Amino acid sequence: MARTKEFDPDAALQHALELFWERGYEATSMADLVERLGIARASVYATFGGKHELFLRALERYIETTDPKIAEALSQPGPVLPAVRALIDRYADEAGRERPRLGCLVVNTAVELAGRDAEAARLVEASWNFLEASLTSALTRARAQGELPADADPRALARLLLVIFQGMRVLGRAPAEESRIRDAARQAQALFP
Repeated sequence: MARTKEFDPDAALQHALELFWERGYEATSMADLVERLGIARASVYATFGGKHELFLRALERYIETTDPKIAEALSQPGPVLPAVRALIDRYADEAGRERPRLGCLVVNTAVELAGRDAEAARLVEASWNFLEASLTSALTRARAQGELPADADPRALARLLLVIFQGMRVLGRAPAEESRIRDAARQAQALFP
């Protein structure tokens, strides 16, 4: 008869996500994971595989919980541009908040791993593609509703916002002046009067 797990794998995955988010992939050791998760090393390997597999699962969880919220905010009925402006504000607020500056796990992964880890890069790209597609869809709707000029390019505008958002998140990781992020947000807002 197989032994039953004496821990909640879902809770353990959440703890791993939080640890990777706080420290990054490289700075998190297997010993750190064992301590934070409160389970034996063998249980980590048996349940999740190695550190890399656990990290990828944690990143997937992060993406699965954050990306749909953005799509939902942008797909509400009615005028679109207020939702776009609210999203710009949200990114600026999250990047400029005083707290342990954790940033976005997707952006952190892009900076730390994407150049040398194909699996991590695939997840980063999938998240960014999802954000770009959500923005493109919303901005296409905005153009159809007359909120944007008929010659506006929703995909190009979505890509601009994607770059602005990710740039805000990178700056938000450092002890940079919040005014940089706020100024960028104001300029982005001006694109969507």
